[in-house]
Amino acid sequence: MRVMKWSMIALAVSAGTSQFAMASAQDDSKGFVEDSTFSINTRLLNFRRDFRNNDSGKSYTNETGLGFNGLYQSGFTQGTVGFGVDVIGLLGVKLDSGKGRSGTGLFPTGSDGRSQDEYSKGGGAVKFRISNTVLKVGDQYTTAPVFASDDSRLLPELPQGISITSNEIKDLKLEAGHFTSIVAQDHTYKDSISSAEPGTGTGLRDANFVGGVYSWTPEFTTSLYYSKVEDYWKKLYANVNWTHALSDDQSVAVDFNIYSTKSDGAGLTRAEKDGTTKLDNRAFSLQGAYTVGAHTFTLAAQKVSGDGDYAYGVDGGGTVFLANSI
Repeated sequence: MRVMKWSMIALAVSAGTSQFAMASAQDDSKGFVEDSTFSINTRLLNFRRDFRNNDSGKSYTNETGLGFNGLYQSGFTQGTVGFGVDVIGLLGVKLDSGKGRSGTGLFPTGSDGRSQDEYSKGGGAVKFRISNTVLKVGDQYTTAPVFASDDSRLLPELPQGISITSNEIKDLKLEAGHFTSIVAQDHTYKDSISSAEPGTGTGLRDANFVGGVYSWTPEFTTSLYYSKVEDYWKKLYANVNWTHALSDDQSVAVDFNIYSTKSDGAGLTRAEKDGTTKLDNRAFSLQGAYTVGAHTFTLAAQKVSGDGDYAYGVDGGGTVFLANSI
């Protein structure tokens, strides 16, 4: 997977490992208000693409915006079953654009081809905790390798559904999810993301996944996930990750990722444009990295074999845990 995403997952695994204990997190709850947190993340982003080497009709796109991502996370009420809520508020403000430069994916675009001056979206989820298991229902960010919301533009994608995460067994994290819609990064309405051809109106219908991460040692982890997206595809994902510290400021790491994807039901994919309606492929990457101080040197190999390309997007624009997604 990409270095940035690799770092995020490594941090998540590290943070999760520290919680893979037999003690009950619910027993340690201080209360709904006492354990609550609130944060606002701001992002100033200029996004430009140059199309002058093809016949796309535009020579380039170039827009700048300011994004605000507010997140309130309550604690859990005390007792055998803890109750809480999460609330998300998102606002995007256009700073620079033009009719001939729009289409970067930073803002919604009107029928006149111009980007909106501002847009907002948000949502909330209720959550329940028993021991070290959390059930969440509603709007929520996702990070599973077979269903991951994207945050590569001004505002992130926002999926809607049900998820459950369990850390009951030491060193083992299990999770599952059922999702029915996603608000795209540059839209404000549900089910606005689609991996089919533009204008077809085909988006996410029903996505289910299950999987887990096991830490064999503090340095060695493995992952296995399965997902099914109705009328699109089925995916099986596996990961092996090893990180070893050579000294206080040096480390080496090896990361292997593989996806096996097969069409499901109607088999809706971008591959229809090329006359291929069914997917049956394997996508893998093997990546090694050496880190010294603030610098990381990476060498990776990646390959897709079988029928069709590696398809993703309708199951979250971040669902590409490979060395190179570009």
